[in-house]
Amino acid sequence: MIDDVTPDAAEALLAAARLLHDFNAEYDEPAPEPEVLAGFLRARLADGGTILLLARDDAGDPVGVAAVRLQRSLWSDAFEAYLAELYVVPPRRGEGFGRALLAAVLDGSRAAGADYVFLVTSEEDVSAQRAYEAAGFRRTEAEGGPTMWAYEQEL
Repeated sequence: MIDDVTPDAAEALLAAARLLHDFNAEYDEPAPEPEVLAGFLRARLADGGTILLLARDDAGDPVGVAAVRLQRSLWSDAFEAYLAELYVVPPRRGEGFGRALLAAVLDGSRAAGADYVFLVTSEEDVSAQRAYEAAGFRRTEAEGGPTMWAYEQEL
């Protein structure tokens, strides 16, 4: 089951925050504590620029999360949807939760008025690449186009 998390759904917000915290911990990346992150998520949902999805197993336990950021396109009146995070807990990978989250990301982005979804993943994360390609995503660099580099700078 995939839940569309709302700003007033305290339990679901905390569950999503715990999963996102665990995601960063799995890859040795810093993250705020789940209670703090839940507050950030609540604010992002309230401003209307975020879609937050929570995957639950048959027992109702949270097993995956996806976060999408929406922004107006420069090239049309549509939104651009950026799949900022997608995570399924390691013991539940391969059970279809990632596929269900990706389908819900596409449906939710389309319903919000987006005309495309984009994402970034690492070269080493071959299983994520396979999952995205199986869901219909295509690489927009390297194969048939220039290699792209991601940059960031702390402010």
